[in-house]
Amino acid sequence: MNSIRTRFAPSPTGFMHIGNLRTALYAYLFAKKNQGQFILRIEDTDQERLVGDAVSAIYSTLKLANLRHDEGPDVGGPCGPYMQSERRDIYKKYAMALVDSSHAYRCFCTKERLDALVDGTGNRRYDKRCLHLSPEEVEEKLARGAPYVIRQNVPQEGITTFSDLVYGEISIENRELHDNVLLKSDGFPTYNFANVVDDHLMGITHVFRGMEYLSSTPNYNLLYEALGWAVPLYVHLPHIMRDKRHKLSKRHGDANFEDFLGKGFLPEAILNYVALLGWNPKSEVEKFSLDELVEAFDISGISKSSAVFDEVKLRWLNAQYIKELPLQRFHELAAPRYRAISTPVDFNLLSALVQARISALSDIPEIIEFIDSFEGYSLELFENKNAKSSAQLAKEVLPAAIAALEGIENWSNDALFAALEQLTAQLDLKKKQLLWIVRIAVTGRLSTPGGASEMCALIGKEQSLCRLKQSLCTLCAA
Repeated sequence: MNSIRTRFAPSPTGFMHIGNLRTALYAYLFAKKNQGQFILRIEDTDQERLVGDAVSAIYSTLKLANLRHDEGPDVGGPCGPYMQSERRDIYKKYAMALVDSSHAYRCFCTKERLDALVDGTGNRRYDKRCLHLSPEEVEEKLARGAPYVIRQNVPQEGITTFSDLVYGEISIENRELHDNVLLKSDGFPTYNFANVVDDHLMGITHVFRGMEYLSSTPNYNLLYEALGWAVPLYVHLPHIMRDKRHKLSKRHGDANFEDFLGKGFLPEAILNYVALLGWNPKSEVEKFSLDELVEAFDISGISKSSAVFDEVKLRWLNAQYIKELPLQRFHELAAPRYRAISTPVDFNLLSALVQARISALSDIPEIIEFIDSFEGYSLELFENKNAKSSAQLAKEVLPAAIAALEGIENWSNDALFAALEQLTAQLDLKKKQLLWIVRIAVTGRLSTPGGASEMCALIGKEQSLCRLKQSLCTLCAA
């Protein structure tokens, strides 16, 4: 396997976090930019934290984001199985090889003893006690079925140095490293060990992961060296922060991909925005299709500094995507949010009006609320200095507006606008004065998805005249 091979290896412990999506995206972009392969591997070895539908959520997210993997549990491939829980015999084989070469050892210590091993900084650090058991002691414990884990035997002297394609050369003294557990007592590997074995056997050339794994990388490299394997190239990614002090956290329910879909963001917009969190395209361009991201992506553009997730910026970008949708496609996406409407309206016209005025699909219910809800609006809405409108003026001109609109047979936006425009001249008003008054009188809302004639065309002649007359009655009674 000489081509570029990257992988996305999520744990099925919940919905897809934005940080995980970015890792998958960068690994995908780099592989495709270099005509390589993008592999999906499911890391389900932490059996206690598994969530039932999480694997399905991973498949669904990647499909919605259009990140199609070349190999994986669902599509197969030459390096399977791609579910770590199905590879236990493989991990055991290499764990025992490390024991045989003294790069690992069996540890029989109880949980109570391990809990008591706390250093001066409050961290638990294993003291290598079981490394010094004699062969006879080990055999005796094995013979009576004593449970054990397999620990990495990290040297206490020297320095481990590695190079990262984002952070450069990093050196850590071996005495700062821990004898991590490689194989748990239930036979399942830990994340640290399974990743090394799988990345090697699957021919992964570039490992994309969060910068929180920088400090663990020397442990991984010592395992590669002990097994006689080449070390892959590392691309550690900066944190994504929810503010200047706190990073996004799956544990705290921050920024799941599914949450943003529920808020009415388009998958393409989310993916585009996520790409810009920690990566600079080295141009003024901010809106990219997936193919354009593949073309533009370069590891040199990845920042060392954390990126703050800005939902306002995401909304702006999402609005651009919404505006560019074909009207029929927008209507298909918006239609489920129209289901609660009971007033007969032209839904295709509604979509045409709404599309340019929202930044997320979740904005739709509020912007169309006036269709079914009209009672109880404040007459102060008629007061507008820019339009030179007032409640008093509305009371004076609405009778003429009602009369003019009652005579229209072709109830269309063009006909309505022409009639109101003609009435403006007859009443010696500025156009914006009459249009403001009529729009408020038929919607009872300060913000609407269109102007006066469009709102009347939308809700129909009967409903429009009824509301105009009701508003006039309210004005007269005030």
